[in-house]
Amino acid sequence: MSPAVDRRAARVLLLDDAGRVLLFLGHDPARPDAGSWWFTIGGGIDEGETPRAAAVRELFEETGLRIDAGSLSGPVHREFAEFSLAGTRYRQDNEFFVARVGAHEVVTVGFTDLEEQFVLDHRWWSPADLRATSDTVYPACLPDLLEPLLAAGERG
Repeated sequence: MSPAVDRRAARVLLLDDAGRVLLFLGHDPARPDAGSWWFTIGGGIDEGETPRAAAVRELFEETGLRIDAGSLSGPVHREFAEFSLAGTRYRQDNEFFVARVGAHEVVTVGFTDLEEQFVLDHRWWSPADLRATSDTVYPACLPDLLEPLLAAGERG
């Protein structure tokens, strides 16, 4: 396997009026028998782009939702992740922001070719749903992260 790609990423915890977070279901097309996992909106930060600008761009590309960078809260969390996807290893520094939305129909207008291959579905999750699932969810601390955000008024 080739050397790992080091990158920074902006992630978005998109919360609806019911206090649920939008997650995508993914799998590795290079290893279809390796299972699937749920993950937050977001992706790599482009050269010269700020994390906040990347979060806004990724939110639009992956959901069709356009927001102003000033309406993002955060960053509210940072974590480092190592993973492989489609034969590439990544070492990724993730910075998480929060955005709120009322009713929104997800439109994946800007999915890359790779995202088209590895994203299988999307779903809105409550913290209780996340605690009850046996599915793999990233970040693993998501229920603990969401509850104080919702209690502090991130809920619409």
